[in-house]
Amino acid sequence: MTAFVLVPGSWTGGWIWQEVADRLRESGAEVHPVTLTGMGDRQHLAGPGTDLETHIDDLVRVIDEVRDPQLVIVGHDYGIHPVLGAADRRPERIARVVYLDAGMPQDGDAALQLADQSVRDLLPGLDGQETADWRIPAPGADGWQRGGSVAGLNAEALARMTRLAAPQPRATLTQPLRLTGAAAGLPTTGVFCTANGTSIALVQALVGLGDPSLQPLTDPRVSFFDLDTGHWPMLSAPEELSAALLAAAAGEGHRLSAATAERPAHLEPFVLDVPERPRERVGAVDLYRPDGDLPAPAIVFVHGGPVPAGARPTPRDWPSFTGYAGYVAGLGAVGVTVDHGLHGLEDFAKAAENVAAAVELVRADPGVDGDRIAIWYFSGGGPLSAEVLAAPPSWLRCVAATYPVLAPLPSWGMAADGRFAPVAAVRSAGRLPIVLTRVELDIPEIAATVEGFLAAAKDAGAEVEVIDVPGGHHGFETVDRTEEARAAVRHAVRSVLGHLRR
Repeated sequence: MTAFVLVPGSWTGGWIWQEVADRLRESGAEVHPVTLTGMGDRQHLAGPGTDLETHIDDLVRVIDEVRDPQLVIVGHDYGIHPVLGAADRRPERIARVVYLDAGMPQDGDAALQLADQSVRDLLPGLDGQETADWRIPAPGADGWQRGGSVAGLNAEALARMTRLAAPQPRATLTQPLRLTGAAAGLPTTGVFCTANGTSIALVQALVGLGDPSLQPLTDPRVSFFDLDTGHWPMLSAPEELSAALLAAAAGEGHRLSAATAERPAHLEPFVLDVPERPRERVGAVDLYRPDGDLPAPAIVFVHGGPVPAGARPTPRDWPSFTGYAGYVAGLGAVGVTVDHGLHGLEDFAKAAENVAAAVELVRADPGVDGDRIAIWYFSGGGPLSAEVLAAPPSWLRCVAATYPVLAPLPSWGMAADGRFAPVAAVRSAGRLPIVLTRVELDIPEIAATVEGFLAAAKDAGAEVEVIDVPGGHHGFETVDRTEEARAAVRHAVRSVLGHLRR
């Protein structure tokens, strides 16, 4: 018989697992939903000293009291922090650790580092205040989205969460997790809630970039499941979550492919045969110059991300970007690639500054017509387009985007109406031409942002040309060796150049 220990996330208690626990018990499993100190009906036990270690001790006591020799321990959201702490102390008792729409904290990480920005914004005002401020208030009925997507939750479920929620003891989020490594070899399962912006396909794509921190996810002891719902599946999809947990306990689930290929997909040759052209390297910027009359218009290609800081080659040397830059140079424009430093979600502001600096460097170049510039965004670089869409400068003749992220994914913890949300910024784009390349087989979470952007653009009367790639995948320029892929690249480049020369 399988025994499950279910650990809730911020502001919630064991009550949130009721429907899942009932289904697991119906299957014959032993189930232990946990209410951590200070949460749920144990609110009265919290004090200023309630911290992460308190919650780890709670779980260790539960583990010691369960008769089953080995347990499947499930951590949702913040709950993965005490789960990992307890597993580190009792590794011999744990059969599998399940990360339920949770981050991957390491030794020394505080939960606050993985929390939504709106939660982090609450904390500075609490510093140095009296004990009345040692707790973080629970969200109101309209505030749960700050912790993740509320997709699948009806009004009744949200009202119940709000009614039963408890303030989160501040120190549970700020105290670093301490791990000895004793549990490092335990089997694990990740359950992604795709409406919250993460999926197996998305993580597989990140693994393909060669990030060494993600390589442990390709271990055969690690499995994954996708749930088509928001961040609280125990309420929005209890039946599907219960099935996933039972399958995880049985060792089932999807396995990721290791990035062991001699040449990963993003380093395959560009879909078009482009003659090699000389380039000029200025800091983080490369310029591919045309043979014709100067000054010439320029297209700045903005790569996606986050890209691991140690990835080699860096994006400006990836075949997609060197291919595009060389191709437009052959057609009479200056092609520009740039390494903008988007290595993590916290780097968007820095990357935006680096892109702006690259554009100004290009505009000041004597071989460039500084009043005829296009900026072309790819994939996770899409959010960087929001600032120029919101207030288009006079020299910007066109914005292009290819399989872009056009709204912050819910799991990113960034406001959808904030600085890096093109879906909101497009309402101010006016008559700025936008050329958008959409692939048929894009990662669903990214495709959803594209559709939201197009709906907003239509409402605003923005000028958007959509180029579809039938059968195309994310990164199609080096993945799909098809005539449709070649035609899409040619079409998009012609359209952008047309706007530059108009």
